[in-house]
Amino acid sequence: MKNIDNLCMNCFEELTSGSVCEECGFDNDSREDIIYLQMRTVLNDRYVVGRLIAHESDAAVYMGYDTQLDEAVIIREFLPKGIAVRLEGNLEVHIRERYKDCFGKLKASFLNLWSTLIKMRNLSAVIPTYDVFELNSTAYAISEYMESITLREFLLRNPEGNIEWEQARIMFMPVLTTLESLHSNGIIHGGICPDNLLLCRDGKVRLKGFCISEANTMSSVLEFNVNDGYTAIEQYDNNHKMCPATDIYAFSACIFRALVGQNPPDAKSRETNDRLMIPNTIAEKIPTYVIRALGGGLQIYPEKRTQDINTFREQLNAAPAVVAAAAPAPKRAVKKDEEEIDSVTQEKNYRGYPGYDDVKDNSKKNKIIIAVLVVLIAVACVAGVLVARNGSFNKQEDTTASVSVATHTVPDFTSAGYTQSDIENNGAWNKQFKLTFDSQYSVDVDEGIVFKQSVTAGETVDEGTEIVLTVSKGVQTAEVPDVGGLTLEEATEKLKKAGFEVSSVEVYNDGGHAENTVKSSYGMAPKAGTTCAIGEEIILQVYSKTVTTTEPSTDDTEE
Repeated sequence: MKNIDNLCMNCFEELTSGSVCEECGFDNDSREDIIYLQMRTVLNDRYVVGRLIAHESDAAVYMGYDTQLDEAVIIREFLPKGIAVRLEGNLEVHIRERYKDCFGKLKASFLNLWSTLIKMRNLSAVIPTYDVFELNSTAYAISEYMESITLREFLLRNPEGNIEWEQARIMFMPVLTTLESLHSNGIIHGGICPDNLLLCRDGKVRLKGFCISEANTMSSVLEFNVNDGYTAIEQYDNNHKMCPATDIYAFSACIFRALVGQNPPDAKSRETNDRLMIPNTIAEKIPTYVIRALGGGLQIYPEKRTQDINTFREQLNAAPAVVAAAAPAPKRAVKKDEEEIDSVTQEKNYRGYPGYDDVKDNSKKNKIIIAVLVVLIAVACVAGVLVARNGSFNKQEDTTASVSVATHTVPDFTSAGYTQSDIENNGAWNKQFKLTFDSQYSVDVDEGIVFKQSVTAGETVDEGTEIVLTVSKGVQTAEVPDVGGLTLEEATEKLKKAGFEVSSVEVYNDGGHAENTVKSSYGMAPKAGTTCAIGEEIILQVYSKTVTTTEPSTDDTEE
């Protein structure tokens, strides 16, 4: 086994001159934040922890070294953001008080995910995982390290910024088999995007960025990171549920990015303006069946989207059954230098496509028929007006008719997770009531969700009645003040004044520090200057009483 004290903690080559690695340039004297495992920590008497790569929603990810196999690995430590931290000098993770009940369930979900991926390590588009274990009051997953670049980086390096379908087909199609197997084993990736698709040295494209299902939606206690253009609508806080179609949406968006050279619009904005435009110069190079497949995969709502990988694969392969079922249809006018994917009809106006001329002729006939109908309707309206007027001459005008005001039952705006946009886009409600909005901070309701209404649901009110709806501004945040060096009482008062909860743990005092004072360095978790939610727990490390010992007498003279 190599001497780990002489290894670079990034590439795991031997250091030949000082702390800076000549192979990769990493400075091995750098130090990680105290909440992470420090470099050269050994796990399970086998895995050496290297530099921190990233802290994702549910886990900290490190470079690692397998001393038994003598090769680099990836170490994933279950360390959900905002829920678990680590105090200086401790390997055990510390769970925040308010999350102790749910931490065990989340850890079990982590163990189940990575144990399942171990069984599926032979799939071509999965980075092999070969060890999962519990340690330090948390859990770990060990995966193979593969040299690679992300799809995003690959596309940015391409002079055109995009690739043609034949190249994309070779890259993307094998991933579908892996996705199909994942779905059949109950795993929805939930985070497919160009940054989580890796182009490896062996020529294969592989998925990374797996996380527990609880981290894949905004409604979770875990942090959720939106990938604009790739996150499906059901991952936002709404009534739609995640399903295999969630991954189909994100994967379709990745193909769109590769072929078109730009991200599709994000799902939330597409609810009000659902147009996916492709420049003509690019659209001409994309097969018609691929355009149709992307139209089905990029449907906004999951129930309207292509439902399973097998169907999506057939559409991308132009299987005979799919071609026979597809029929071209005219589309609304767009800019002459662009083509549009119609995500409702999933069709494209293809010049020269078999049957296009028939459609074109029918379209002309329809226009003539519509024009005639418009004229007839106009004549009928004029006749109706004349009849009404003639009738009025024969009757005395009735000025005593009473005007009745319509009434409506007030809906429940707060229980279904409606956003302001959801309500503003409901024409019926806005016709029945005068709806206005205000906003408040809330620790219980996610940002953007309506959680109060000024008129109780179920009441019957006159049409036009004003109803004030309160939208959550999310959790109020503040910067954690520095209380290092203060007494515990002073520090607690300062932190509580800023809106935080406080807990403390005693640390050893060698006599060089005042009793009951907060450590000046690394004495707070989260650390000073961090932006945290109001009401968040701040853990302070406080010096204990000075430990003293009585020296034995050195006088051994006998009386």
